[in-house]
Amino acid sequence: MIHRECGVLKTTYEADMALYPLPIARWTVAAIAVFMFVVLPLGVHEYYLSIVNLVSISIVGALGLNILVGYTGQISIGHGAFMSVGAYTAANFAVRLGFPFWLSLPLGGLMAAGVGAVVGIPSLRIKGLYLAIATLAGQLLIEWTINHVTFISGGVQASIQVPRPELFGYQIATQRQMYFFLLIFVVLALVATLNLVRSRIGRAFIAVRDHDIAAEIIGVNIFRYKLLAFAISSFYAGVTGVLYTYYQGIANYEQFQIVTSIDYLAMIIIGGLGSVLGSVFGAAFVTLLPIAIRYAMEASGGLLFSEAAVRNLIPNLRLILFGALIIFFLVVEPEGLNRLWRNIRNYFRVWPFAY
Repeated sequence: MIHRECGVLKTTYEADMALYPLPIARWTVAAIAVFMFVVLPLGVHEYYLSIVNLVSISIVGALGLNILVGYTGQISIGHGAFMSVGAYTAANFAVRLGFPFWLSLPLGGLMAAGVGAVVGIPSLRIKGLYLAIATLAGQLLIEWTINHVTFISGGVQASIQVPRPELFGYQIATQRQMYFFLLIFVVLALVATLNLVRSRIGRAFIAVRDHDIAAEIIGVNIFRYKLLAFAISSFYAGVTGVLYTYYQGIANYEQFQIVTSIDYLAMIIIGGLGSVLGSVFGAAFVTLLPIAIRYAMEASGGLLFSEAAVRNLIPNLRLILFGALIIFFLVVEPEGLNRLWRNIRNYFRVWPFAY
């Protein structure tokens, strides 16, 4: 009826490695593609497209952090710093040397990958909370460097104005144009991550996460793959920083402080560690949560509090909910929103049967 699984009938390696082996999965992906590329951009106001654009940027960064934390098991609190490295690298190339975005963007990602690999060197000897503190030190060090070295940050207020990206001489300025621009990078990041985690490198990452000593015994080069995980994750972070800089039109270190790193950790924890789809769920959830809180407080808060009190409550309530949600998902559902989706999907896979 809907071509659900009925035994293992794969006869080739290509069929076994297919991303979407079932027709229903391919139809679903095609329907989502039509919705994202046609229905949503043409039927939604630009204000709501601006919110979707922020979600798109967050998805790229969450995918990168999930590769490091979820798939490789290396805790990092420096994701925001790697984003700032990519952002300022691209901003300097674009403003000082006049590089187009299609050159400054990969250069920002590569610079962030190099810095991330250096920050990841201690991961050979330390792990867990000790590694988290090491990446936190990297976050603070990079923040201080960008803020105080005027050659990098541009001097006063550490801000660099960046022109809008251009494609074939056509400037990408409106929210709808930026939506298509960012959506391309989201698709590329999703496809790249899905293929990475199924490859030999991805299997090595998972082996390091599950038991690094056993992985080393069977021949996995622990140091190489840990550094590679940091480099790939930082490359994603650098690209995210570049996209955010082009989207906002300015590179500023305040956009990539430790709060940003914590936000991305919340994304992958709430969405689901070690899950590509969980990164999407978490990025959307964490990005939309403050907006939903603001609307709710503005709608009902005025009945109990003054307008000034509502404005002060919104950021504090956001932090309280973040902490409560992280604790909730760690205790009740460690695999996050992705696990809830899998439960729903598995139910309909066997429906109308109970097993």
